[in-house]
Amino acid sequence: MQVILGVIFHFIGGFASGSFYIPYKKIKGWAWESYWIVGGIFSWLIVPPLAAWLTIPGFADIISHTDTATLGWTYLMGLLWGVGGLTYGLGVRYLGVSLGSTIILGLCSVFGSIIPSVYYDFFPKEGKDTFTLMLHTQWGQMVLLGILLCVVGIIICGKAGTMKEKELSADKTIAQENKDYRFGLGIVVAIISGILSACFNFGIEAGKTMADTANHAWQAGHPGQGNFLYANNVTYIIILWGGLTTNFIWCMVLNTRNKTFDNYTDKKTPLLKNYLFAALAGTTWFLQFFFYGMGESKMGNGASSWILHMAFIILIANTWGLVLKEWKGVSKKAFATVIAGIAVIVLSVLVVGYGNSIK
Repeated sequence: MQVILGVIFHFIGGFASGSFYIPYKKIKGWAWESYWIVGGIFSWLIVPPLAAWLTIPGFADIISHTDTATLGWTYLMGLLWGVGGLTYGLGVRYLGVSLGSTIILGLCSVFGSIIPSVYYDFFPKEGKDTFTLMLHTQWGQMVLLGILLCVVGIIICGKAGTMKEKELSADKTIAQENKDYRFGLGIVVAIISGILSACFNFGIEAGKTMADTANHAWQAGHPGQGNFLYANNVTYIIILWGGLTTNFIWCMVLNTRNKTFDNYTDKKTPLLKNYLFAALAGTTWFLQFFFYGMGESKMGNGASSWILHMAFIILIANTWGLVLKEWKGVSKKAFATVIAGIAVIVLSVLVVGYGNSIK
């Protein structure tokens, strides 16, 4: 039952993440950097402490009593993840919701799953699995096989992307409808985003003592009721401060370079609607990790939780890609190729899940 609940929570989180970009498409007359940072202020500054205040009594005291090194490493991972989050938006812009999310999150799932185990080979910690251990155990080999399949799926999706670009460029009408589509630039951005986005998982690991403190306090008042569903909400605050820092600086640079500061007050645009859609996007984005924390409390913060979360996001994002007709005008061969790539990524998740189940 605990695992089933974990899967449900991860699905809800995946739905939130796979859907958050949709409200941005409703914003009119604003530059990308303007609506991205307005949504980000809700994602990274307003909603996280509100969620912690609603779920964790004394969350501010937990942060204030955490040692500087832990806060520093957690914030640093947030800074690096912020670059990943920033380039995620650009990747989706240049590749579309479907292909962009698939490649970025596929890479994120790979690095988020494998790098912590490599780290623990060099800096062993009780209760943490090392890469060497994974190489020499049946369950570890299955997890690594799943990760390899994920890479294969990403490559197949990349092939579909090149086919799409070639076919769209041949049809001027469809090319105009997909004027932001730029596969070459998009794939570079997507690779950077996929690698650095995995730093969010490292940030959760770095700030684990804060979540543990919240968990122990809750368990003391609720004996025999398992782990605290919302323990990670306190850790998110520090991680997301780092993400806000990176994104705020870059968006202000773009506002200056592109002379788009007037977006925030331009009465020629539907200002109220723009702010509401940006707030909706930002809040929806945060909900992915709100529910990730709930799923993690039921399944554990290992490769299975992270890659399951990523897989649900990929599925939802690709569903939106179909709804938004991002593959309109491409051949059946190109469409079949991207479907095959997605199927391989889903298979990789099942293999990773099986590996963890026999651990």
